[in-house]
Amino acid sequence: MSEDREQERTEKREGAARPVTAAARRERRASARQVAPETGSDQTESAKADSAKVVSSTGRTTQSKREQGLETASRDRKAKRPNVFKRLGRFLREVVAELRKVIWPTRKNLLTYTIVVLVFVAVMVALVFGLDYAFFQGVAFLFGK
Repeated sequence: MSEDREQERTEKREGAARPVTAAARRERRASARQVAPETGSDQTESAKADSAKVVSSTGRTTQSKREQGLETASRDRKAKRPNVFKRLGRFLREVVAELRKVIWPTRKNLLTYTIVVLVFVAVMVALVFGLDYAFFQGVAFLFGK
């Protein structure tokens, strides 16, 4: 990906207004819940729990009993775990999606990074060799070889 496109993405991210404080994030979430349309009578348990919240005039939300930990949700293990092939397919789709998000280095950047790594390794080898040789000479001097 070119450096121009990378810079454009950075500018887009910086342009988005992200709440800095926890209070601002809570207020933003509360306003998003007020605007969100209802899903109808076939709501899931989490949607029912979200709809049970009441937004006060200060922007704070009161939690439902389930979110406060007073009510324990039942677990249905079989319904939550699809078969192995579906899980493997989902995993591979997510891997491909994450790889598309990666900003791959250009050939010039890759060459620069490779040279930097090789020079660093050469310097470290020389340092270790020099210290090893110095300690060897010191031991040979002390013990008279």
